Parts: sequence; structure tokens; C-alpha cells
Amino acid sequence: MRRFGMMGVALSGLLVLSACSGESSDKKAADAPAPAAAAPAAPAAEPAPAPAAAPAADAAPAATPAAAPAAAGGATVVLAGLTGDAAAGQRVFMQCRTCHAIEAGVNRVGPSMHGVVGRRAGTVAGYTYSAANKNSGKTWDEATLFAYLENPRAYMPGTKMSFVGLRNPQQRVDVIAYLKTQS
Repeated sequence: MRRFGMMGVALSGLLVLSACSGESSDKKAADAPAPAAAAPAAPAAEPAPAPAAAPAADAAPAATPAAAPAAAGGATVVLAGLTGDAAAGQRVFMQCRTCHAIEAGVNRVGPSMHGVVGRRAGTVAGYTYSAANKNSGKTWDEATLFAYLENPRAYMPGTKMSFVGLRNPQQRVDVIAYLKTQS
């Protein structure tokens, strides 16, 4: 038993030495044709974005959603693999009406949401924005709204918006689809 123990130590020592040997393993790695053979495998690995898209939908808070073109009339929005429904978004927007009007030029506690999709942040006339919003340089495109509406204060620290956010990604996409119809 003791003899195998010493042999095991000697063998593991050889493995460690061969693994740590900088010149021979670097040279082997540089001379080996295997990496060149692996290069053609990279295009085959290109379908990997499909599996990456699934975790992005599951981990929507950490990922920046990709926006797809909306259907005619702006009533449908596709974000993070979800299709928005403007009618459902109108129902969800009812909770936003406490602070936001959808009518142009009507500001409440928050600015008018009329024409918000595509508008630069902090630009509604007659509304006093926080410095965070006004100086953000953001444009309220679909992807930005999707991220912002999840948790406005985390997305834009210093915003005046006290709403905790819409954690449900489907509700966010629905609201964005509704807002696109209001311009």
C-alpha cells in the first residue's frame, strides 16, 4: 500500500511538472494543428446565439433585450422573445395614469407619455426633470423602455420616478406596444 502511495506521489509530481513546463507545453500548443482544425468549428458554433437567447429571456434583468421591428401601425412590439399586445398594454398602463397622461402637452407628477417611444429623455416641454433623466443622453426606444420599466430607480439612479417597476417582462412589452400607438 505504501509503495503505491509513493508511486502515486511520484506520478502526480511528474504530471504537475509536465503541466507546469512552460516551454514544452507552449511549444506543443503552438506546433499542434488541432487549434487550426478548431477554427472551422467556430462557424458551426454560431448557432449558439439561440441557446444564449433563451437564458437572456429568463435573465431579462441582466441582459439588454434586442428589439425587433414592430408590426404595421406600431400595435405590436417584439422584445426579448416576447410579443407585445397594445390592448393588454393599455390595461397595464392604467396604473401609470396616476402620474402620467397619454395626451400631448399634459404633464402630471410625471411627463406626458404621448410620443414617448423614440423621444430623447428629459425633453417634454413644461416638465421639470431630474438631472439624472435630463442628462442621461437616453432615447426612449423599445429596448431602453424595456430595461427602464423593470426598475426605474435601479436603471437610472437619481430619477424622480418613484414607481417600483414592472417586473413581468410581458407587461413591459405590452405597455411599450400601447405607448407606440400613442403618438
